[in-house]
Amino acid sequence: MDIFLIIVGAICLIVGIVGCIVPALPGVPLSYVGLLCLQLTDRVQFTWQFMLIWLAVTIAVQLLDTFIPIWGTKRMGGSKAGTWGATIGLVVGLFLGIWGVILGPFVGAVIAELIAGKKTGTALKAGLGSFVGILTGTVLKLICCGMMTYYFIAALT
Repeated sequence: MDIFLIIVGAICLIVGIVGCIVPALPGVPLSYVGLLCLQLTDRVQFTWQFMLIWLAVTIAVQLLDTFIPIWGTKRMGGSKAGTWGATIGLVVGLFLGIWGVILGPFVGAVIAELIAGKKTGTALKAGLGSFVGILTGTVLKLICCGMMTYYFIAALT
């Protein structure tokens, strides 16, 4: 049974890392499931504090990944319209694959700012903020999944 759980855990970690980039897969939660699978074996026993900390990190990163693009839009001078546009663009982008997730918030923020009467330069700046937010969230997810993968491998060696 241990071998099966280790294999399932490793698959979850690999798919989790892919999920940091592919929008349809919840990357960080899948990586956490990988750690849980390893925890269920007789070979490795993480402390309950370790598992709770990583659960909290998983939840925090998932939430941050949702809000960082919105924050980036505001930070770069976007109005409420730009923030809503970035949010709507992200939701619509989820149905359009990886490019939709990357470009959706940017396009949504730009269009919303233009509709709100902002100048093109201001609208593009708000869109850039949402794009930088998406990239920041992706890097954050990759770091988190990379750390979980490290702990998984280190526990087995």
